[in-house]
Amino acid sequence: MTGLRGCLEHFFNPLHVFCRLRQFGLTTRAARRVSLAYERSLFRMFAR
Repeated sequence: MTGLRGCLEHFFNPLHVFCRLRQFGLTTRAARRVSLAYERSLFRMFAR
């Protein structure tokens, strides 16, 4: 992955967000809910 765009796409990917939330100590269920809400609200709007 090269360039700024590639790095940002990886960093803001909903799966990446889920993994980081799990690392911060959220339960699987809570992290899944947050990352799903993030994907539905923000990620899809900017990923177009």
